[in-house]
Amino acid sequence: MTSLEMETSDINSVQTHTPKEDVDDAVFLSWKDLWVTVRDGRHGSRSILQGLTAYAQPGELLAIMGPSGCGKSTLLDALAGRLNSNTMQAGEILINGHKQALAYGTSAYVTQDDNLVATLTVREAVYYSAQLQLPDSMSNSEKKERAERTIREMGLQDAMNTRIGGWGAKGLSGGQKRRVSICIEILTHPKLLFLDEPTSGLDSAASYYVMSRIASLGRNNGIRRTIILSIHQPSSEVFQLFNNLCLLSSGKMVYFGPASAANEFFTLNGFPCPTYQNPSDHFLKTINRDFGRDLEQGMGDAMPTEEVINTLIQSYTSSETYQDVRKKVAEINTEARGSLLMFISTFLTFMAIGGFPSFVEEMKVFVRERLNGHYGTTAFIFSNTFSSMPFLLVISLIPGAIAYYLTGLQKGFDHFLCFASIIFASMILVESVMMVVASIVPNFLMGIIAGAGIQGLMILGGGFFRLPNDLPKPFWKYPLYHIAFHKYAYQGMFKNEFEGLKFQSNQAAGGIPRIINGEEILRDVWQVEMGYSKWVDVVILLGMAIFYRFLFLIIIKTSETIKPVIIAATEVPPNETIHGEAL
Repeated sequence: MTSLEMETSDINSVQTHTPKEDVDDAVFLSWKDLWVTVRDGRHGSRSILQGLTAYAQPGELLAIMGPSGCGKSTLLDALAGRLNSNTMQAGEILINGHKQALAYGTSAYVTQDDNLVATLTVREAVYYSAQLQLPDSMSNSEKKERAERTIREMGLQDAMNTRIGGWGAKGLSGGQKRRVSICIEILTHPKLLFLDEPTSGLDSAASYYVMSRIASLGRNNGIRRTIILSIHQPSSEVFQLFNNLCLLSSGKMVYFGPASAANEFFTLNGFPCPTYQNPSDHFLKTINRDFGRDLEQGMGDAMPTEEVINTLIQSYTSSETYQDVRKKVAEINTEARGSLLMFISTFLTFMAIGGFPSFVEEMKVFVRERLNGHYGTTAFIFSNTFSSMPFLLVISLIPGAIAYYLTGLQKGFDHFLCFASIIFASMILVESVMMVVASIVPNFLMGIIAGAGIQGLMILGGGFFRLPNDLPKPFWKYPLYHIAFHKYAYQGMFKNEFEGLKFQSNQAAGGIPRIINGEEILRDVWQVEMGYSKWVDVVILLGMAIFYRFLFLIIIKTSETIKPVIIAATEVPPNETIHGEAL
């Protein structure tokens, strides 16, 4: 069997279903105003990367392209944290919106060279790596199963018992060796995968087979991987596998965005790709300044390559695409804050449901003492409200302070005061809702189910999981969104956190710095109603708590009125007889 036939057989026989693993959250990688300079003994230093801003998303493949020496491998190394001590880095590289180191098993890096032991078979090479990389908590059988599953994932099951081979020993083809290298790196199921020139040294057919397997890793086995690779000159078939394209020239960003839209970008700037020509070949020829030749533009006018590159860079930095990239990077960083605030407000307020069983017992005592004429409904509601406040206040302040300051939310006592006030008002409101539920559903088990269901509906319609403008108008937008207290809790917390917050400026067109402020994020990203302040949201929450307690009072009073009427209706007048007998 030839190498090409072996490649084809491997790809066609890949199993399409493998057990789903428990995985961590997906990885959003973003970088803002990234500069990398290298020390130069003669000239001091020179810039390799110049102010790059872009992102990589889970489930997608980002390809970094450009002529030789444009900074592809440097960008890949910078994102992976593999720069050597001779380089200096400036700007931000954020993981899910935070500055943090890549934890073990979170990322993997596949180098250009396939450094493999030639005498081992594919099964042995991958299994031995599994023994070394996977934790001791996994049994040998589990490690072996993981290794074989990874081999199948890369379409190498037909070559499991084939020796890798090398100089003087026939073995795997170049494409298969590259896939073995990838197998070894993805044993830990990393969410972030870096590959440096994965098609280097491969023919066009082998390159396509390798890249198709890499692309399939983005969404495979229940894992959404973020894949970033540098590649020099892909074929048109390989180019179609890319989700996003990062095009560099001398360390500057010429284009970033959907790979399918790159051709349109070049066409709009007067450099259309000729019919039947590989787009990647055209892009690289257009932005390669090494040979300094003039390029034809549009109607045949010649234009120096340096001027062509500057035209494309200026066009990109002034385009809506670039503005969308900056906004997306900002969204990835605000999304993390917004998710945190949503979780805190939802989790702490949901805990208030746990007090329902004790409240049902209190209701039994209240009913008995009310029938005995000891006190009225109003007195019970006031006493219950004020007696619970100290406990709710403690819960709002202590866990609230831990969550607030540990996660580094906005500094300032006024911000924390508003944060704690929203939690406090929300917990009182939840207790008020549960009082109404208790008056209608006195069984504590059914009451907890009903209360949790009500809160679940309000959470879904509160404007976080689906933004307000996207909510369906029947029921979800009108009326649920407007009566769900989570709307006011979320928006109050968002205003408290984002108002006055300023994100690091990115270099805009013409070198003018631009600040993305929190108000812009609130309005454009979270679709928050900005016509009133965060303290109004607190007042609305307290007002809703009062409303639900008043509703509880009405229900109790109504039930007290109905019972005597029912009793009176069942009484028989003294002069009446039953079956002819006087009462």
